[in-house]
Amino acid sequence: MYLRVTEINRVIGSGMKKSINILALVVLITVSTTAFADAKALYKDVCYACHDNSVSGAPKFKDKAAWAPRIAKGIDALVRTVITGKGGMPPMGGSPFTEAQIREVVIYMTNAAK
Repeated sequence: MYLRVTEINRVIGSGMKKSINILALVVLITVSTTAFADAKALYKDVCYACHDNSVSGAPKFKDKAAWAPRIAKGIDALVRTVITGKGGMPPMGGSPFTEAQIREVVIYMTNAAK
């Protein structure tokens, strides 16, 4: 009897591990798509005001030529620039965003320009 209970526990445990792995994958995919949707919404909340029309020298959204030298510096450098401000862009891009949100928006904007 003991061996059968042990075997049942092993099979259930194995199935549980698979279920947990599948659940983790679903959560990861959901979080990734949510982050993208949030970044787009954040962009539309604040960043678009300058980046859709290249106001004050802001690189226009999706403009590959304007973004290429900035992208070459790397995401971390771009995030630092937004946090500290540059030219007509105030610190934090003039937004109430967290640094993590700024990073997501920077990634969203650079991906659009690749």
